[in-house]
Amino acid sequence: MAYTIDRYPCEDSPRLGAMTLHPEPESVPRARRWFRKFIAPYNPACSIDDCTLMISELVTNAICYGRSDDPWLVRVEWYREETSLRVDVHNPGFPANVRLRHPEANDAHGRGLLLVDSIADSWHSGPSCFGGTVVSFVLADAWRKEEPPES
Repeated sequence: MAYTIDRYPCEDSPRLGAMTLHPEPESVPRARRWFRKFIAPYNPACSIDDCTLMISELVTNAICYGRSDDPWLVRVEWYREETSLRVDVHNPGFPANVRLRHPEANDAHGRGLLLVDSIADSWHSGPSCFGGTVVSFVLADAWRKEEPPES
């Protein structure tokens, strides 16, 4: 099996979904496709195209830089935190290896985190709760604030 989807997080969880992917190139379009499918029912106000672009970049980086002597997976999780959307991408790589690069115009690689940095309201990297590395981005105002009912 190439992936799994967690469509039904527990009721009190801010997590909207999660997927695990094998570290292979086919997982990048699969992550985009499944994220689009499973975020749609939540009707976010943010750009899904921007989200899928950032997910593509982070999953690509996870596949390229994740390292383990044992078989491993890339894990993508997405959360609603009040009106923000947070996406976490986990891999077994070393957190210290994550860095924002500034490639030359003719460099073929090195723009993934630069794109995330320019689109997301914030991003960070660090140790993953699963071991290895997590790289996350946040889009503020991904959902409209709910208006209080009129009295």
